[in-house]
Amino acid sequence: MARIILIEDDIEIRRLVADALAAEGHDVETAATAMTGLELGIRNTPDLVIMDLGLPDLDGNELLRMIRAISSVPVMVITARGADEAVVRTLDAGADDYLIKPFSVAQLLARSRALLRRGGLAEEASRITVGGLVIDISAREATLDGTTLDLSPKEFDLLRSLAERQGEVVSKRELLAEVWREPYGGSDRTVDVHLSWLRKKLGETAAEPRYLKTIHGVGVKLVLPD
Repeated sequence: MARIILIEDDIEIRRLVADALAAEGHDVETAATAMTGLELGIRNTPDLVIMDLGLPDLDGNELLRMIRAISSVPVMVITARGADEAVVRTLDAGADDYLIKPFSVAQLLARSRALLRRGGLAEEASRITVGGLVIDISAREATLDGTTLDLSPKEFDLLRSLAERQGEVVSKRELLAEVWREPYGGSDRTVDVHLSWLRKKLGETAAEPRYLKTIHGVGVKLVLPD
């Protein structure tokens, strides 16, 4: 469980995001203004801050600079400002991630998990085993039937992301958000190419899968081989 502060003046978005985070077991406190959110952050030492830019009392970038003056807590910005210069200005002000409205709750949750992992605050096993596939998270190594797989950093991150949700169908949008951290969603082709490379190294194909099964129109899941 992580302690999360959500700073958002839109009551409907605030309720939707808070409920989704709480359903994942997190302790969520909310604020409708920048200064209230800052006070919560000073008082409660959060593990993650999620905040809008268009706040009624202070511009979000100014709030970001104030947060960064006192804390290195991961910060995710959720905003309707999608222009390149707005993204760059916000990341330069100290944001760790940038999600443009409208967004899916699934994508926000995936990005939250990624930020919490980056900060070492999400609970995770140091090793994941699925059949003959063993993924050592701390060593960033994977073996298949005792043989070390020669994986690129993104291939490892993709494999790990799927293994952490073994048996669960994960959409390409979620994978782009969690593995590639694309602020604009990126291209599904990126995922397809890396899945193809990963399948080859796992000794399988899309037509004859063992570990990686595609659910057409939905996503992909990592399963125990038949």
